[in-house]
Amino acid sequence: MTTWTDRTADRPISLTAPSGIDRAAHHRLDEAWLAAAWSHPTTRVFVVSGGQVLIDETADGTTELVMTPSFEAPLTEAHRYFLGTDDDGVSYFALQKDALPGRIDQSARAAGLREAGLLLSPRDAGLMVHAVALENWQRLHRFCSRCGERTVIAAAGHIRRCPACGAEHYPRTDPAVIMAVTDDEDRILLGRQVHWPEGRFSTLAGFVEPGESIEQSVRREVFEEVGVTVGEVEYIASQPWPFPSSLMLGFMARATSSEINVDGEEIHEARWFSREDLRAAFESGEVLPPYGISIAARLIELWYGKPLPTRGAAA
Repeated sequence: MTTWTDRTADRPISLTAPSGIDRAAHHRLDEAWLAAAWSHPTTRVFVVSGGQVLIDETADGTTELVMTPSFEAPLTEAHRYFLGTDDDGVSYFALQKDALPGRIDQSARAAGLREAGLLLSPRDAGLMVHAVALENWQRLHRFCSRCGERTVIAAAGHIRRCPACGAEHYPRTDPAVIMAVTDDEDRILLGRQVHWPEGRFSTLAGFVEPGESIEQSVRREVFEEVGVTVGEVEYIASQPWPFPSSLMLGFMARATSSEINVDGEEIHEARWFSREDLRAAFESGEVLPPYGISIAARLIELWYGKPLPTRGAAA
């Protein structure tokens, strides 16, 4: 497979920039080290709740995670997750709570990853995506899948152990494919999911099934959703996507047929667009681009050849 990383470097994919954080997985089972790191005055902590964190704008107009020293953090023992260290030796922890804490100055606000991921620095976005993924997994996997006993948290939030049968359970990541499909006329195929607002179009996507290669998944998903057959499949890049626990694998795919027959269950509408068609549709507002945090926008731009136009703007 060919990687087009060099062709996407000028338009980085959200949540994939180097964060400068070493996850330091070798410390997760070292309780003495974790205790010392937690009590260190430089350690920084933030709360995650329901996929949201507190963010705040700084005096220079940037946006950052609201973090505190560990001695100012809300009390919790079980749901304390070690996220890693930076080059200066600062340790970072996330605390899973039922609600976000209030702020006396009232300047901070709650935000999910779809919004905050576009605003935060690579370091803060990397910390947040790690914490949100762990929180999602922890909330959904409280009981042992072997015997049904309630499990306990270990490895600083990265393992759940069953005290009854001894099984260990690890955070799972489900591979998903997302693909920009083009045809022999170099048009791109975009679809609108049934629950999306009118006009919102994006690339097709779906989960990899058991016993299936990612290339097979691309071809199956496209055919199932819109009835178009696909031949050549080329890998582009990946993106962590903790909604709730996926890794998005991005592809360019070449269609070998062009007739569209939407499934009506996942995809409500699908259309072929030339570059001129897409430019006019974006500028008029007839078509809304995919959400900015998604790799979908980068895949479409790779085909389009430059940043996507916006409503009322000349391309």
